[in-house]
Amino acid sequence: MATLIKNKRIAIDSWQQLKPGFAIPASGDVIVPLAVWTAQREQLVQRAGRHGVLLENTEDPAVLVADFDRLALIALRFPKFVDGRGYSTARLLRRLGWKGELRAVGDVLRDQLFYMTRCGFDAFVLREDQDPQVALTAFADFSAPYQPAIDDGVRLGASRTGSLPAQLAVNPW
Repeated sequence: MATLIKNKRIAIDSWQQLKPGFAIPASGDVIVPLAVWTAQREQLVQRAGRHGVLLENTEDPAVLVADFDRLALIALRFPKFVDGRGYSTARLLRRLGWKGELRAVGDVLRDQLFYMTRCGFDAFVLREDQDPQVALTAFADFSAPYQPAIDDGVRLGASRTGSLPAQLAVNPW
Protein backbone atom coordinates (compact mmCIF):
# COMPACT_ATOMS: atom_id res chain seq x y z
CA MET A 1 0.00 0.00 0.00
CA ALA A 2 1.31 3.45 -0.91
CA THR A 3 2.19 5.87 1.88
CA LEU A 4 0.77 9.36 2.24
CA ILE A 5 3.01 12.13 3.52
CA LYS A 6 1.05 15.24 4.42
CA ASN A 7 2.48 18.40 5.96
CA LYS A 8 5.86 16.65 6.27
CA ARG A 9 4.44 13.76 8.32
CA ILE A 10 3.25 10.26 7.54
CA ALA A 11 -0.54 10.40 7.56
CA ILE A 12 -3.57 8.17 7.23
CA ASP A 13 -5.22 8.56 3.84
CA SER A 14 -9.02 8.86 4.07
CA TRP A 15 -9.36 9.49 0.32
CA GLN A 16 -10.41 6.92 -2.25
CA GLN A 17 -9.07 7.61 -5.74
CA LEU A 18 -11.64 6.49 -8.30
CA LYS A 19 -10.91 5.52 -11.86
CA PRO A 20 -13.24 6.34 -14.79
CA GLY A 21 -16.13 3.89 -14.97
CA PHE A 22 -16.06 2.99 -11.26
CA ALA A 23 -19.20 3.51 -9.23
CA ILE A 24 -19.06 6.55 -6.98
CA PRO A 25 -19.85 5.58 -3.38
CA ALA A 26 -22.70 7.34 -1.59
CA SER A 27 -20.37 8.74 1.05
CA GLY A 28 -16.71 9.18 1.91
CA ASP A 29 -13.84 11.23 0.58
CA VAL A 30 -13.31 10.64 -3.15
CA ILE A 31 -10.87 11.83 -5.78
CA VAL A 32 -12.31 11.68 -9.29
CA PRO A 33 -10.68 12.38 -12.66
CA LEU A 34 -11.32 15.84 -14.09
CA ALA A 35 -13.60 14.42 -16.81
CA VAL A 36 -15.82 12.76 -14.18
CA TRP A 37 -15.92 15.95 -12.09
CA THR A 38 -16.87 18.01 -15.14
CA ALA A 39 -19.61 15.59 -16.24
CA GLN A 40 -21.07 14.82 -12.78
CA ARG A 41 -20.25 17.87 -10.68
CA GLU A 42 -23.79 18.54 -9.45
CA GLN A 43 -24.43 14.90 -8.50
CA LEU A 44 -21.08 14.66 -6.72
CA VAL A 45 -21.62 17.69 -4.51
CA GLN A 46 -24.95 16.25 -3.33
CA ARG A 47 -23.30 13.16 -1.81
CA ALA A 48 -21.87 12.97 1.71
CA GLY A 49 -18.13 13.40 1.95
CA ARG A 50 -15.37 15.60 0.62
CA HIS A 51 -14.46 15.90 -3.04
CA GLY A 52 -11.16 16.00 -4.86
CA VAL A 53 -10.13 16.11 -8.51
CA LEU A 54 -7.27 14.28 -10.18
CA LEU A 55 -5.53 16.31 -12.88
CA GLU A 56 -3.33 14.72 -15.48
CA ASN A 57 -0.26 16.71 -16.47
CA THR A 58 -1.87 17.56 -19.81
CA GLU A 59 -5.03 19.11 -18.33
CA ASP A 60 -5.57 22.81 -17.72
CA PRO A 61 -5.91 23.56 -13.99
CA ALA A 62 -7.63 26.88 -14.69
CA VAL A 63 -10.89 25.02 -15.44
CA LEU A 64 -11.20 24.31 -11.70
CA VAL A 65 -11.01 27.90 -10.45
CA ALA A 66 -14.80 28.29 -10.27
CA ASP A 67 -14.99 25.05 -8.23
CA PHE A 68 -12.29 25.80 -5.65
CA ASP A 69 -14.94 26.31 -2.96
CA ARG A 70 -16.45 22.87 -3.71
CA LEU A 71 -13.18 20.94 -3.55
CA ALA A 72 -11.03 19.90 -0.60
CA LEU A 73 -8.16 18.40 -2.61
CA ILE A 74 -6.53 18.56 -6.01
CA ALA A 75 -4.22 15.71 -6.96
CA LEU A 76 -1.67 16.04 -9.77
CA ARG A 77 -0.43 12.87 -11.43
CA PHE A 78 3.24 12.41 -12.22
CA PRO A 79 3.24 9.67 -14.88
CA LYS A 80 7.06 9.46 -14.86
CA PHE A 81 9.74 10.68 -12.50
CA VAL A 82 11.31 12.73 -15.30
CA ASP A 83 8.10 14.56 -16.28
CA GLY A 84 8.13 17.94 -14.56
CA ARG A 85 4.88 19.44 -15.86
CA GLY A 86 3.22 18.80 -12.50
CA TYR A 87 5.61 21.27 -10.83
CA SER A 88 4.40 24.05 -13.14
CA THR A 89 0.78 23.04 -12.68
CA ALA A 90 1.14 23.12 -8.89
CA ARG A 91 2.66 26.57 -8.99
CA LEU A 92 -0.11 27.79 -11.31
CA LEU A 93 -2.84 26.40 -9.03
CA ARG A 94 -1.39 28.27 -6.06
CA ARG A 95 -1.16 31.46 -8.11
CA LEU A 96 -4.80 31.00 -9.15
CA GLY A 97 -5.74 30.99 -5.47
CA TRP A 98 -5.95 27.29 -4.55
CA LYS A 99 -5.59 27.05 -0.74
CA GLY A 100 -6.63 23.42 -0.18
CA GLU A 101 -4.59 20.24 -0.17
CA LEU A 102 -2.39 19.83 -3.23
CA ARG A 103 -1.32 16.21 -3.59
CA ALA A 104 1.33 14.63 -5.83
CA VAL A 105 0.47 11.10 -6.99
CA GLY A 106 1.98 8.63 -9.42
CA ASP A 107 5.72 8.20 -9.87
CA VAL A 108 6.59 10.20 -6.73
CA LEU A 109 10.05 9.60 -5.28
CA ARG A 110 11.88 10.83 -2.20
CA ASP A 111 14.22 12.98 -4.32
CA GLN A 112 11.30 15.12 -5.54
CA LEU A 113 9.68 16.02 -2.22
CA PHE A 114 11.74 19.10 -1.32
CA TYR A 115 11.18 20.65 -4.76
CA MET A 116 7.51 19.70 -4.86
CA THR A 117 6.99 21.46 -1.54
CA ARG A 118 8.58 24.60 -2.93
CA CYS A 119 6.08 24.52 -5.82
CA GLY A 120 3.06 24.30 -3.51
CA PHE A 121 2.48 20.61 -2.81
CA ASP A 122 1.65 19.75 0.78
CA ALA A 123 0.79 16.05 0.35
CA PHE A 124 2.49 13.20 -1.49
CA VAL A 125 1.53 9.61 -2.21
CA LEU A 126 4.86 7.83 -2.49
CA ARG A 127 5.58 5.18 -5.05
CA GLU A 128 5.27 1.70 -3.47
CA ASP A 129 9.03 1.05 -3.41
CA GLN A 130 9.83 4.22 -1.44
CA ASP A 131 10.67 4.00 2.28
CA PRO A 132 8.48 6.61 4.01
CA GLN A 133 10.93 7.19 6.88
CA VAL A 134 13.75 7.86 4.44
CA ALA A 135 11.45 10.07 2.36
CA LEU A 136 10.78 12.32 5.35
CA THR A 137 14.45 13.29 5.41
CA ALA A 138 14.02 14.97 2.00
CA PHE A 139 12.48 18.06 3.58
CA ALA A 140 15.81 18.85 5.27
CA ASP A 141 18.03 18.33 2.22
CA PHE A 142 18.77 22.03 1.85
CA SER A 143 18.98 24.70 4.52
CA ALA A 144 18.19 27.58 2.15
CA PRO A 145 17.21 27.54 -1.53
CA TYR A 146 18.40 29.99 -4.19
CA GLN A 147 15.21 30.33 -6.22
CA PRO A 148 12.01 32.11 -5.22
CA ALA A 149 9.01 29.80 -4.92
CA ILE A 150 5.47 29.42 -3.65
CA ASP A 151 6.66 28.41 -0.16
CA ASP A 152 8.19 31.89 0.20
CA GLY A 153 11.02 30.56 2.35
CA VAL A 154 14.16 32.54 3.09
CA ARG A 155 16.57 32.06 0.24
CA LEU A 156 20.25 32.67 -0.26
CA GLY A 157 21.01 36.11 -1.66
CA ALA A 158 17.55 37.47 -0.83
CA SER A 159 18.91 40.03 1.62
CA ARG A 160 20.84 41.74 -1.18
CA THR A 161 17.73 42.58 -3.20
CA GLY A 162 16.34 44.54 -0.26
CA SER A 163 19.23 47.01 -0.51
CA LEU A 164 19.04 47.54 -4.28
CA PRO A 165 17.32 50.55 -5.80
CA ALA A 166 13.79 49.72 -6.94
CA GLN A 167 14.71 49.81 -10.65
CA LEU A 168 17.45 47.18 -10.09
CA ALA A 169 15.52 44.82 -7.81
CA VAL A 170 13.96 42.18 -10.05
CA ASN A 171 11.09 40.07 -8.79
CA PRO A 172 10.40 37.31 -11.33
CA TRP A 173 7.09 36.43 -9.68
